Amino acid sequence: MKLIYLQLCNFRQFYGKTPQIKFASGERNTTVIYGNNGAGKTTILNAFTWLLYEKFTAAFASPELLINQRAITEAKAEQGVECWVELQFERERKIYQVKRKCYATKSLEQQVQYSPTKLFMLVAGDDGRWYPPLESAEDIIEGILPASLHQYFFFDGERIDSFFRANKNNNIAEDTKELLGVKVLDRGIDHLKKAKRTLQEELQELGDAKTQQLLAEQINLEQESDRLEQRISEIVREITQLEQQKSNLSSQLLNISGANKIQELKSKLVKQQTSIKKNILQTKDKLKKNLSQDSHLVFLPSTTDNFLNLLQKLRDRGELSSGLKQEFIQQLLQQQICLCGEELKPQTNAYNNVKSWLQKVELKNIEESAIRLETQVSKITDQSNNFWQNIDRYQAEINNYYRELNYLEIELGKANSQLKNYPNKDIQQLQNNIELIEEKIKDLILEQGASKQQKNDLNQVIIKLEKKIEQHKLTVKKQKIAQKRIAATQESISRLIKVRTLLEQQFRLALEQKVQEIFSFISFTPYIPKLSTNYELILVDNTSGVETPVAASTGENQILSLSFIGGIIDRVRQWSQRNNLVGYDSSTFPIVMDSPFGSLDQIYRRQVAKAIPELANQLVILATKTQWRGEVETEIEQRIGQEYVLIYYSPKLDCEVDWLQLNQQNYPLVKHSSNNCEYTEIAIVKRKYQQ
Repeated sequence: MKLIYLQLCNFRQFYGKTPQIKFASGERNTTVIYGNNGAGKTTILNAFTWLLYEKFTAAFASPELLINQRAITEAKAEQGVECWVELQFERERKIYQVKRKCYATKSLEQQVQYSPTKLFMLVAGDDGRWYPPLESAEDIIEGILPASLHQYFFFDGERIDSFFRANKNNNIAEDTKELLGVKVLDRGIDHLKKAKRTLQEELQELGDAKTQQLLAEQINLEQESDRLEQRISEIVREITQLEQQKSNLSSQLLNISGANKIQELKSKLVKQQTSIKKNILQTKDKLKKNLSQDSHLVFLPSTTDNFLNLLQKLRDRGELSSGLKQEFIQQLLQQQICLCGEELKPQTNAYNNVKSWLQKVELKNIEESAIRLETQVSKITDQSNNFWQNIDRYQAEINNYYRELNYLEIELGKANSQLKNYPNKDIQQLQNNIELIEEKIKDLILEQGASKQQKNDLNQVIIKLEKKIEQHKLTVKKQKIAQKRIAATQESISRLIKVRTLLEQQFRLALEQKVQEIFSFISFTPYIPKLSTNYELILVDNTSGVETPVAASTGENQILSLSFIGGIIDRVRQWSQRNNLVGYDSSTFPIVMDSPFGSLDQIYRRQVAKAIPELANQLVILATKTQWRGEVETEIEQRIGQEYVLIYYSPKLDCEVDWLQLNQQNYPLVKHSSNNCEYTEIAIVKRKYQQ
């Protein structure tokens, strides 16, 4: 998806038709749009999301008021005011032109009515003409960049630090499957399951009473398993919604004077509680791993003692004391002369005495093996001692964590009690609502665990039934054919599931590695990002040799999110070159970033500025003058291909005029409006490299 240009008409701050915002690509792949706060940077970001998905970012206030107020004010009664956003982009050598429109009409009573939005699309033909596509515009956009993934490519940098916190229970893993094309496998598995069900019903009609009974039982169990799987997905969505509601209520408490300090303390306690719970799970995993790998050591001391005693007895009897080699004895016998000079003639006592050493020498290899085993066995005692020390250490850590958890739960209980008994009724109600939501979440988590266990049990029963059906002798030829088809379908399902699992695992590990590379390049901390199986991203400190979770700062969370987005694009780009399963042309996805430098300090700003032009083939940065100046400008200047300035016209008589100097030329940022209306114009910046 290569962006060509964006154009607006009466969209929010932008009055009338704007110039085309053309996007840079190639070596100079960065487009920079400068503007003061309120000038329309967030509006341009949301122009993309509204046009493509009819969605808005969290910072986009009053999304229902899309049409420019000056245009509405100047319009005559009953005259429609048009508002639209148009984007032209290229994908797989095809050029698409997409436009979303809406209208506003002012009645005689000065009331404004807004029309529903409409999406239009044209595709450039080989003859240079534009044609409507055969598919719907929505389906084409969904096939190029699905709506569930747009947040990775069009985002508000000032709020990116909360990206993973906000999506903690969201569908990051599912979104990534879209990028990988794994959803194609999922759909294939679903289709095969339906085909299997049809074949089972066919066999049920053909089969004998025993076959019919087994198949009916299997079909019922599979339907129950599907129902449980659907319910588990519903529970995940319900928990996500409840967590969001809880977060909103907690934010309200933070904004109420008197409750804010209690809520801040509570939030701090909850973060500590979450961190300790993670530590408990990680320590328990280490304990389980230690038990599974080394628990056999505790049963070996008696065996090792017997082995060492046996070796000592053999040595005491001289059976493992030979220092001679077999070749040396044979040479003496062949030469028929001993070291002492005595002749060694066959059948003599001297010859027989020397020859008897051959039997002792044959034990030499056994002795060498015994010595090696003795060395290894001597380590077992130390390993056994280390095993018990590790067990004791892990159990002590878990006990300490539980003590800390109990303390935090007591403190949380006190904070909750303070909020519930607070004189302000609104605070009491908010706290009661939060507790009700927490109870619902607990119930859902319990139901989720029970459903997963029940589904696993059902699957085990289904596997046993499948074996019974396979072993059941069928007499009719059609029955045998139907059974072979069912077996082949099940084999295909199993293989696709295996391929999907391996693909997901390989991609996740590769993604984690790339995220670590980007984070390490930007951050000066020794922390390492870790990506869990459900794509939860955390920071760990490994300087002591033991991975310990650390609480990420706002800046580190911002860098984590940028690293994840960069890692996603980079890995899918590489994946698309090696695999045919990738569903989307991710190698040419752009990134549009509003205020990407947020609250970063000078060092991080410099490192982020170095990194972001490498994250995607096209980069669009929306920044204020203060965000751009200094190290950011220095690092990105050589990658800029297009620049624009948003000129904000203020109706205030005493507004302070502001300017931006680029290429030794001043561009206005804020000017006084001559018609008492607020609006923004777009000015094109000309540089030498564009001439």
